[in-house]
Amino acid sequence: MGSTKAEADFLKRIGRNIKSIREKKGVTQTELADLCGFERSTTNRIESGGSNVTAKPLLKIAKALNISVSEIVK
Repeated sequence: MGSTKAEADFLKRIGRNIKSIREKKGVTQTELADLCGFERSTTNRIESGGSNVTAKPLLKIAKALNISVSEIVK
């Protein structure tokens, strides 16, 4: 089953938020991936909105960036 435009837009917004916060903190995609136990390509997919990121990876990202999950999904 394909995703709706609203779902795709939501995932892209999450990805943009992660990228923006990561860059403001001076963290590279590779560094974030290492902190979270991901491959860099996974971080790239999440940030581009190409991955349906679930709660567990969001928690890892939030912890690695020292932020709350709500800051990512706002």
